[in-house]
Amino acid sequence: MNKTPSAPWPAPAKLNLFLHVLGRRDDGYHLLQTVFQFLDYADELEIHPREDGQLTLSRNYSDVALEDDLVLRAARSLRRACGQDRGADIRVHKRLPAGGGLGGGSSNAATTLVALNALWRTGLTQEALAQIGLQLGADVPVFVHGQAAWAEGVGERLTPVEPARPWYLVVSPGFGVSTARIFNAPDLTRNTPAITIRDFLEDHRGRNDCETVVRGMYPQIGELIDWLGRHAPSRLTGTGGCVFARFDAREEAIRVQEMLPAPWQGFVARGLNRSPLLQRLLEEQTLQLKVKSEK
Repeated sequence: MNKTPSAPWPAPAKLNLFLHVLGRRDDGYHLLQTVFQFLDYADELEIHPREDGQLTLSRNYSDVALEDDLVLRAARSLRRACGQDRGADIRVHKRLPAGGGLGGGSSNAATTLVALNALWRTGLTQEALAQIGLQLGADVPVFVHGQAAWAEGVGERLTPVEPARPWYLVVSPGFGVSTARIFNAPDLTRNTPAITIRDFLEDHRGRNDCETVVRGMYPQIGELIDWLGRHAPSRLTGTGGCVFARFDAREEAIRVQEMLPAPWQGFVARGLNRSPLLQRLLEEQTLQLKVKSEK
């Protein structure tokens, strides 16, 4: 069993800078337009390969059954795809609030795929990993690719974009929101006209079509959006429950964070157009080349 110390693998948060629901497919999946941007705030995964085929997972959370955890499912999916019989010890340190619309579970799955592909040296391409990830969740591919992206389809058709990188104050209401409950709501708008990337980047068009439904089901989140909106432009991310406000300066975001009333909790983070997971992957690849050259 290899227990060589190594840096943790980041699983960053994402924000949906807007979210439009254009329609609904016959299989129940919704057709979307959105922009994903990463944050420099992340869960962390410690991953140690092992040769005996065992997969172990330890976590600092217990609200997801072990067999349902996307980390374990991602590891097993990669192993099936490669015909590998290798294992790993994986430890997840979760910082992102569950059910917050920050993509925590999907990001954990993507980091597992990317890290184990490198550590097991299975050699799958980024696109192949994204296809495996898509079977785990619609948001997983954007985390695998690691670039801020304009997303269409069910969220899997990605075009790299470079939105501004402001500071964000991200606030949790103190509870999670069920994505399935929001997307199954009969009053969810499902006919928003499509816009273009230029519409978003140049004219700042866009809203979150889920916000009205979330406000109706969770009045506390409506109060949070309104309170935060008095200090800076604010919006729900994904189906919630986290809300984010954008600021030009970190100090201003921290000032508002310090004013948050209980039980709301928030963190300040910078918007990123390149995931820190890609830098960690580059470090691992560089290390492997160094080890190989020294043999």
